[in-house]
Amino acid sequence: MGSKSFYDLSMNAIDGKKINFSIYRGKKVLIVNTASECGYTAQYKELQKLHEQFGAKVVVLGFPANNFGGQEPGSDTEIAAFCEKNFGVTFQLFQKSDVVGESKNDVYKWLTDKSQNTWNVEEPKWNFCKYLINENGELLKFYSSSVGPLDKEIIGQL
Repeated sequence: MGSKSFYDLSMNAIDGKKINFSIYRGKKVLIVNTASECGYTAQYKELQKLHEQFGAKVVVLGFPANNFGGQEPGSDTEIAAFCEKNFGVTFQLFQKSDVVGESKNDVYKWLTDKSQNTWNVEEPKWNFCKYLINENGELLKFYSSSVGPLDKEIIGQL
């Protein structure tokens, strides 16, 4: 594998607590860059349903970002309240950060640098792009925004 394993990464949750990704060892992980004011925002509902129905098989991790169309202008507190109120989100959200560009977070650096993840260089082109990681911490697949969380393309990989 590259210079760093997925399990070596960590990020601050939306409540500020640091989460070491080693806790996800042995589980599939679906990483999604999210936004509250996007045409795809309704995918929060499907992500929550995926979390509820398939939580034993896959962990859903949401990364709010304001990189596309200014569609995530809120603070971490506002984002958390929006997600809970409108979609009953209970899956793990992280602090708002960049998922593209010079200041992208370490998770997205790993996801988009083939020297680290072994094959992928594709960055999110819009909100709600998805990355599936297998039980061994290896990046399996990239899905565009148009692929819904409950689409057979994703469910079939679980």
